Amino acid sequence: MSTLDMSLEFIPVRIAVLTVSDTRTLSDDKSGDTLVRMIEDAGHAIADRAIVTDDRASISDHLTAWIGRDDVDVVISTGGTGLTGRDVTVEAHRDVYEKEIDAFGTVFTIVSMQKIGTSAVQSRATGGVANGTYLFALPGSTGACKDAWNEILKFQLDYRHKPCNFVQILPRLDEHKRRK
Repeated sequence: MSTLDMSLEFIPVRIAVLTVSDTRTLSDDKSGDTLVRMIEDAGHAIADRAIVTDDRASISDHLTAWIGRDDVDVVISTGGTGLTGRDVTVEAHRDVYEKEIDAFGTVFTIVSMQKIGTSAVQSRATGGVANGTYLFALPGSTGACKDAWNEILKFQLDYRHKPCNFVQILPRLDEHKRRK
């Protein structure tokens, strides 16, 4: 059973939001807007926000630029995780990952099954780590973004979440690159 240890201080993280779409702009990016609102409501900071087209190289270039920045702890992308020919976000994420968080996609599927039944099988949501930064690829629907945030990320990105969370090991993600 997971709980919040309210005796611990909340530690905000800096999150970049990337929308992958051939048609969206900042003025009509509902999923991106939803993520930004939930992130800020939780007490975290928006480090950056962008929209890129469904192009594998463009997506991975953007991810690579953000993981190279000291002011980005987490990248959350929305869109391009489906099965169509233009859906290349997962491949772009995997081009960047040093380690994949295999259970993220599994847990997201379990959460989605409760909401949309067997249609959850069409999502390829993924998570990973690169250059000391967490990266998560979510489907483009607002509902999927809400589900991923409210059921998984809101807790794992809260230092007070027990028995464990992503924030407590954030400083150790790139320990293999430091001198001993």
